[in-house]
Amino acid sequence: MSATSFKQRKVGRTGLELTELGLGGATLAGIFTEVPDEQARATVGAALDAGIRYFDTAPQYGYGRSEHLMGDGLRFRTEGVVVSTKVGRLLRPVQSEAERDYPHSWVKPLPFEQVYDYSYWGVMRSYEASLARLGLSKVDILYVHDIGLATHSAEQNPIYWKQLAEDGGYKALKELKATGKVSAIGLGVNEWEVLMDAFALGDWDVFLLAGRYTLLEQTSLSPFLTTCLERGASVVCGGPFNGGALMGTGTWNYAKAPEHIIKRVADLEALRKEFGVPLGAAALQFPLAHQAICNILPGPKSPAELNGILDWWNVRIPDALWDALADRKLVATGTPLPNGRTA
Repeated sequence: MSATSFKQRKVGRTGLELTELGLGGATLAGIFTEVPDEQARATVGAALDAGIRYFDTAPQYGYGRSEHLMGDGLRFRTEGVVVSTKVGRLLRPVQSEAERDYPHSWVKPLPFEQVYDYSYWGVMRSYEASLARLGLSKVDILYVHDIGLATHSAEQNPIYWKQLAEDGGYKALKELKATGKVSAIGLGVNEWEVLMDAFALGDWDVFLLAGRYTLLEQTSLSPFLTTCLERGASVVCGGPFNGGALMGTGTWNYAKAPEHIIKRVADLEALRKEFGVPLGAAALQFPLAHQAICNILPGPKSPAELNGILDWWNVRIPDALWDALADRKLVATGTPLPNGRTA
């Protein structure tokens, strides 16, 4: 695999820069499908060989497994590499699967269960535990993971939000950044609304938003992305294929896709056939037209899948496809397009 010269984009108002393409670590931990350890490590190595220099993981992914595997792949090749992980879940050992009294989608996770904690000491403990699992002395970006109604109930979320806002969670993040232990702080979530709430707490550098600004849906365009530009925050585009919907899997948001999503995917599929362009290529290249987006973060689980993503990345897409996308109202009004046009 030959290296690609990826462009880099700044992270907010920090000195960090990310390659426009990154590697997400959830699938490496075996979400829904088993991924052997050596395959996961090989995927990280292949990404490095290809020129990718941004890698994201989290304690939740395989209950520590992703951090271990990603650390194995990165530990001796850290030059120019940016690593992010997340806080909000502490890991507690279990003796059997029966001790996890909640459903999960990990295949062969490590023997731990998650305990939510967004408080000052919860953030500090999570940060230090992640360094130990990664085998690294520093991570560059720290995200608050999955706070909001998409993860927590309407009864529980105010409790966790209080931990972040009033019990020192946000304070801990600011301290870690001020002391140089991390270079950027943000949130990693699937809903843009909670990110608007986060702006009320103070300043943030970068958000990892999964699935809400993609070729399929642009629900976060306004007011969220507009506010990011005003506040100097960047956005990493996670889940650029909308959980498989844009790959024809019939899934969306970790469940069966509703009819309106299936219809929109069919319309996009018809458009891409008309221009002879892979839908995956359009999905990867579309979000970067917005100035707030600093990185596209897919999650291939093998070197072969990564190769396919790299092929899509390098496809030259005709301007006429983007024009047709706007003319047929397949994207939201006001959406910036890669050919310089605004829908």
